[in-house]
Amino acid sequence: MAEFQEFIQPHSLFTDFDINLFRGGKHFKLYEKLGSRCIKVGKTEGTYFAVWAPNAKEVSVIGDFNYWNGEGYELNSRWDSSGIWEGFVPGVKNGAAYKYKIVSNEQGRVLEKGDPFAFKWETPPKTASIVWDLKHTWKDKKWMSSRKKNNAIDSPFSVYEVHIGSWKRDHEHLSLSYNALADELVKYVKELGYTHVEFMPVMEHPFFGSWGYQVTGYFAPTSRFGDPQEFMHLVESFHNAGIGVILDWVPSHFPGDAHGIYDFDGTHLYEHADPRKGYHPDWSSYIFNYGRNEVRSFLISNALFWLDLYHADGLRVDAVASMLYLDYSRKEGEWIPNEHGGRENLEAISFMKELNENVYKEFPDVQTIAEESTSFPMVSKPTFVGGLGFGMKWMMGWMNDTLAYFQKDAFYRQYHQNDITFSLAYAFTENFMLPLSHDEVVHGKGPLIGRMPGDEWQRFANLRLLYGWMYTHPGTKLLFMGGEIGQTSEWKHDNSVEWHLLDHPPHQGIKAMVTGINKLYTSEPAMYELGFSSDGFEWIELNDAQNSVLSYMRKGTKEKDTLIIVANFTPVVRENYRVGVSKAGAWKEIFNSDAAEYGGSGLLNKKAIKTAKTPYHGRDNSLQLNVPPLGITVLKKVVASKKK
Repeated sequence: MAEFQEFIQPHSLFTDFDINLFRGGKHFKLYEKLGSRCIKVGKTEGTYFAVWAPNAKEVSVIGDFNYWNGEGYELNSRWDSSGIWEGFVPGVKNGAAYKYKIVSNEQGRVLEKGDPFAFKWETPPKTASIVWDLKHTWKDKKWMSSRKKNNAIDSPFSVYEVHIGSWKRDHEHLSLSYNALADELVKYVKELGYTHVEFMPVMEHPFFGSWGYQVTGYFAPTSRFGDPQEFMHLVESFHNAGIGVILDWVPSHFPGDAHGIYDFDGTHLYEHADPRKGYHPDWSSYIFNYGRNEVRSFLISNALFWLDLYHADGLRVDAVASMLYLDYSRKEGEWIPNEHGGRENLEAISFMKELNENVYKEFPDVQTIAEESTSFPMVSKPTFVGGLGFGMKWMMGWMNDTLAYFQKDAFYRQYHQNDITFSLAYAFTENFMLPLSHDEVVHGKGPLIGRMPGDEWQRFANLRLLYGWMYTHPGTKLLFMGGEIGQTSEWKHDNSVEWHLLDHPPHQGIKAMVTGINKLYTSEPAMYELGFSSDGFEWIELNDAQNSVLSYMRKGTKEKDTLIIVANFTPVVRENYRVGVSKAGAWKEIFNSDAAEYGGSGLLNKKAIKTAKTPYHGRDNSLQLNVPPLGITVLKKVVASKKK
């Protein structure tokens, strides 16, 4: 072997302190140490490689620079029992393709693995990692210096959810590149008035049909649409347009592809060995071993990586419920209780708390958002009071109850009034985000408009009403692409949004309405300042089931910003509908989902409505207005101008 030693040189970027942190599960910037990076050792340029494979007998670097033959390219095993193999290969440059050839201690098995810390990968179906320098001169200083306010929980937070590969296709039916999206998508999201965009997982994944949720390259944006710097350009383009970027992140499971982290060194390194804890039956994938220190370092480092080097404004953490419970989607006998005999995954709970503590410590101006579908308590409460520490949690109960209610014929809604109001019984127990996500328009569920009852006009009116209810309900907002134009087909990842529908006035109306209600939401403090507090909401009347009408107030920190919202869930116009108000004055309609420009019938309250000294709804005064069919109207008090 000595005659081949010229191909690789001993070198290390690790200090003893690094190793102690790594082994203790406290090293959260492993992306600065592990993986591959172009460096200079003395006067020699090349690439340093480092990989964690504690159960390997031998690790070699193979690539296009040595004809995929690792002989003479064996990495050195560190002397400290950390399980890290490392070395410097002269002459290997940025853009080189490589893998690790691992000879396992387990029966001498030979595996060829991609680099878990690779910053770039070959475009699937190719599976090699690529040496890549992430240097980038960022041009989003204005956003980064002010994003603390833009990402705050008392600021408007309206999210457009996007699957990059299917938002729009070109004339050859190919997905748009990161650079093309930096132009077209940014302009579109800005036009619609969203405050944030959320990307379904951009991390490298071998199977396009997994939508990104089966990740193999945790530290690399998929090369399908461009290189890492081009994705950085996309992020900064959003920032320069005043729009935040949320990334879906998947620490719950990973696929078993031969080049990935499963069975990495011939043993269950990243996953639990026992399939009752380490295998996910729903997704035929593998579950991280959250109790292993090095795995915790890997995952938390990965979360911080996207916030640090890609300037992401937050992470939406996927499938949190599957992480919280050991019996998730398992039958009796298919899971192992925790040390107390319970079903909670104590290691995963501990991991999530540590994750959020470190995210907010390092990046206090971002948000973590839990996609969590159960009633697990205090998901979005601070860890110091016993919570999981997320900034927000998806309000799945609201979504399920609301869609079930809207699917009912308008006549029968009077018998289900409690279904639509129930969410307000628990709306302030968490910092809730209201999602109408991709999950609601796949797997045979059909598009949102396909679930609206009635004739064509009623279906579009119902959809506008649904969005009106969503935006005036407490909590932040998320809508999946296509929903903003009333897409008529279920989402398919191999097609684009049905942009041709915008040739038709009803779909133009939906887009205009979404734009209008985003403007209302972002311009009226009562819609967002107290969105997570019961002080920001008050029912006026929730029991008018006979008319299927709801009336309520949204409040900000200043009384003058108070809004009155009246929603009519039937196609029958409610003329001279009386609503109780506390103080006398005049109220002006500032939004109406039945506006003609939105495709509605144009039943507006054009003049200011003065209150009468007629007690109603337990209040001293009241006003009368026309409530549009299958519509929602928003009123704001007219502030009298001061006399000179």
